[in-house]
Amino acid sequence: MPPTGKPAGRTPGRRPAGLHRDRAPVRHPSGPAPGANPARAAAMLLLQAVLDRRQGLEDALDALPAREPRDRASGHRIAAAVLRRLGTLDAILEPYLKREPPSEVREALRIGVAELLLLGTPPHAAVSAAVDLVPKPFAGLVNAVLRRIAQAGESALEGIDADRIDTPAWLWTAWHGAYGAEGARAIATALRQPAPLDLSLMPGSPVPEGAILLPNGSARLPAGTRFSDLPGQEGFWAQDVAATLPARLLAVRPGERVADLCAAPGGKTAQLIVAGAQVTAVEKDARRCERLRENLARLGLTAEVVLADAAGWRPPAPLDAVLLDAPCTATGTIRRHPDVARLKRPTDLANLVPIQARLLAAGAAMLRPGGRLVYAVCSLQPEEGEGHLRTAAECGLLPDPIREEEMPWLEEAITAGGNLRTRPDYWGEQGGMDGFFAARFIKA
Repeated sequence: MPPTGKPAGRTPGRRPAGLHRDRAPVRHPSGPAPGANPARAAAMLLLQAVLDRRQGLEDALDALPAREPRDRASGHRIAAAVLRRLGTLDAILEPYLKREPPSEVREALRIGVAELLLLGTPPHAAVSAAVDLVPKPFAGLVNAVLRRIAQAGESALEGIDADRIDTPAWLWTAWHGAYGAEGARAIATALRQPAPLDLSLMPGSPVPEGAILLPNGSARLPAGTRFSDLPGQEGFWAQDVAATLPARLLAVRPGERVADLCAAPGGKTAQLIVAGAQVTAVEKDARRCERLRENLARLGLTAEVVLADAAGWRPPAPLDAVLLDAPCTATGTIRRHPDVARLKRPTDLANLVPIQARLLAAGAAMLRPGGRLVYAVCSLQPEEGEGHLRTAAECGLLPDPIREEEMPWLEEAITAGGNLRTRPDYWGEQGGMDGFFAARFIKA
């Protein structure tokens, strides 16, 4: 377990009441106890899906048993907070747990500590709700541990290096190598914060009430805003500010024939259509393809949507431009999808890099001579970004460097080589952005 300092609020050498440290825990069926608070029960089920069964958080949310929308939303909020600060929560709990408890007990404790120290839940409510989550033989343990932590309050967080301990070791090492110690710490700090909701606006649509307008034209609403609660959804779509930049860099002109590869959920497709391009959106996942169609229909936009693997699909005639937002580890989106940090492994990186190379070669083959291609990934890993520059050259793609004057409001993201590299800590005072890499090319 992660190292920690002296347990806050605990007398050295004394055992907190009710812990039974000399006895192995009795195993019980996993899951929240009957009668548990429905929001906390949802949070437990979501955490078990991600951490025990390695299921994506959004997929787990879709699979939850029927419950009130407010309980689903609250459960998702609690689970996301736990995933975002998992190392810190386990470090606080570690001195009180001599043996690994059953899954439902571990998750109840994590939920309780998150509510006590991160989410501002009143102590009596946080402790009581966590106790109700577990079978009766473990109620005393959960009650005892959480009451001790509640007594310690904010001091329980003292001495914990949250940047380091909340970041998986392989990512911490990789980011140190890519961005230096200061950059890695700045990224880790930014990723501990929930992401705001960014909206791309249809031409002529008003800025939603309560939103601020960002320099790129996106509208930003506070973290915790639910897209489904917003009126006027035919006038905008959800899209992080950094995710808007690859399509912007392609600079399509009216009437150009363009392919958006790996296109779902359709935000970049919508940008290209609004710019006047004739767009073919290619997506190989049937469920995501249907979501793409639904999003375009909601916005009143039209594109040719193709259900196919972009690595093997070819257009009937060479294209003017290709946008390739390749599948990747998505480590740049951890603010928004905290499960990514818990699900991804270095082996995922090794598996994805060859796929990205094949897609890049396929995209190059679709272009006419002089055609343009933007390659992008929502990843902070150099292997998935800068590592493909040589691949592009081997595919007959020449660099088309991005100029600072194209984005004077984000000059820090333009690299010396003329590529785009956004980081979660950029625009930190306004709420940050996802981590993206993008490079622009012209076919020789």
